[in-house]
Amino acid sequence: MIGQAKPLLDRVTIPADLRALPETDLKQLADELRQEMIEAVSVTGGHLGSGLGVVELTVALHYVFNTPDDRLIWDVGHQAYPHKILTGRRDQIRTLRQGGGLSGFTKRTESAYDPFGAAHSSTSISAGLGMAVASELTGKKNTVVAVIGDGSMSAGMAYEAMNNAGAREKTKLIVILNDNDMSIAPPVGALSAYLSRLLSSKSFVSLRHGAIDLAKKSLPRTLKDAALRAEEYARGLVTGGTLFEELGFYYVGPIDGHNLDHLLPVLKNVRDAEDIGPVLIHVVTKKGHGYAPAEAAGDKYHGVSKFDVVTGAQSKPKSNAPSYQNVFGESLIKEARKDDKIVAITAAMPSGTGVNLFAKVFPERTFDVGIAEQHAVTFAAGLATEGMKPFCAIYSTFLQRGYDQVVHDVAIQKLPVRFALDRAGLVGADGATHAGSFDLAYLGCLPDFVIMAAADEAELVHMVATQVAYNEAPSALRYPRGDGVGVEMPEVGVPLPIGKGRILREGTTVAILSLGTRLAEAMKAANELQAFGLSTTVADARFAKPLDVELINRLAREHEVLITVEEGSIGGFGSHVVHHLAAAGLLDNGLKIRPMVLPDRFIDHDAPAKQYDAAGLNARHITATALAALGRTDAVLTVSA
Repeated sequence: MIGQAKPLLDRVTIPADLRALPETDLKQLADELRQEMIEAVSVTGGHLGSGLGVVELTVALHYVFNTPDDRLIWDVGHQAYPHKILTGRRDQIRTLRQGGGLSGFTKRTESAYDPFGAAHSSTSISAGLGMAVASELTGKKNTVVAVIGDGSMSAGMAYEAMNNAGAREKTKLIVILNDNDMSIAPPVGALSAYLSRLLSSKSFVSLRHGAIDLAKKSLPRTLKDAALRAEEYARGLVTGGTLFEELGFYYVGPIDGHNLDHLLPVLKNVRDAEDIGPVLIHVVTKKGHGYAPAEAAGDKYHGVSKFDVVTGAQSKPKSNAPSYQNVFGESLIKEARKDDKIVAITAAMPSGTGVNLFAKVFPERTFDVGIAEQHAVTFAAGLATEGMKPFCAIYSTFLQRGYDQVVHDVAIQKLPVRFALDRAGLVGADGATHAGSFDLAYLGCLPDFVIMAAADEAELVHMVATQVAYNEAPSALRYPRGDGVGVEMPEVGVPLPIGKGRILREGTTVAILSLGTRLAEAMKAANELQAFGLSTTVADARFAKPLDVELINRLAREHEVLITVEEGSIGGFGSHVVHHLAAAGLLDNGLKIRPMVLPDRFIDHDAPAKQYDAAGLNARHITATALAALGRTDAVLTVSA
């Protein structure tokens, strides 16, 4: 159907238009919606497989529920591309993840049909319960539906929310478990579909409530409890939902998430049921469904670059440099061959962190704990207590979810857990939700933490070796998303002296002290400043903590201007440098110190180079900062232009 007309989809601008269609048209509409999504993502790249798997479910939900008055929450938001097409954003769908275009996730400021922003997983049930309780308190009659993937259900937060929701017997919250990977229930088929319709029907729900009320009123306590247990377990044995029933949810399923004849009656039954309390509908889908190249791929085309619609072949740009994540994985492999105490931990991001490479060589020393960052951190802490050398590879933005564990379970006990923080700094198309903006600030305040930032892929190799060798306290190594800069790679990593930076270029007037991969921009700025007659020193701090105070003192004493540059928020490396200089009295001699950090705002998705330009952290901004500090306003205008 690729490239064919979409007559039904052309009639649907918002879900109200969808609800005006007869049910007999919905299968064709779903086919057209899948076609539109494939064509759009082939142009923009993005998350494909998960969205393909929920096309029929998306159509059914917007058909049955009165969105946006009824709240529909997608967890995680990358499965919401079909939802965006049906909710007034079809004309923008080919701007997905592009600068100024649609977000790749749900976003409250983007549409009234996105009641909750979801780019990190496992938040939907908590948010949905909050919305449902708010509806109760304000007297609204709307329904709240949370769609959560089976991967997201691996996080403890989902069960915390279910435990809370299950205790509220009268609060109607509909949770749809989109099971597209793991087998947690019997196979889907005609009998299962029949049972699901029966269990969700008004007559069965009414009969069940009547029986429960009768048991509560007329039976002795022991018999009453036995009767209620028998009813729950009998249903659980047939449907596989005992776990969710124990958490207080009325379980329905499993049902075929690609069969509208199965989905629609169950959703209608649950929508119309009164006093049913929290409900979990177990829907089984397949990632990549309906697009042969995605169905055949091992990752079901979870995340893709631009691709040919007919063949599915992706047009990934070639690079002359390895990706940072692969450099990390390969470096860890080399170190692990020499040290059998090294283990790798990831929280459902093996390929995104390079841990997948490690797992191929050392499967028994690799642990993917699922979307459970809190557990990952404390699990690593437990390993460290027994003399192992755990490398906990987690995106900077996701480690925020395990911060209490970093403080309480690792830092206070001074355990040598090694954190590898992928996606440090700005990350491009994923935008603000995935940017590693805050780790320098939230880790830098913790006593005894060693924090490194790689300026290039060669430095990353040495810093992995440094973490292996350092066994006195926790350490963190941050590096960005994407490819390196193409420097010559060392054969083996050599441990660096803790807390020592390096000077790459000597000058006399301006000193640029860079932390991380802005070093290349700092070198460009030095060349630009040379053209203005300003001799410039460029240094790579390497360590955000402990500071190289000897290097900082020298730069402060021997230069008129000291500029710190980092890919992080205020409160990070530059703040520590200024604090040290103030305490040492080195700000009293007229030194002009200028910390350059990410601005105090969230930066939307765009190409990384454009993001850093918007953040004011490219070479021209460094040059302009130095010129302004020296009062060269005329030159500043020249650079800015």
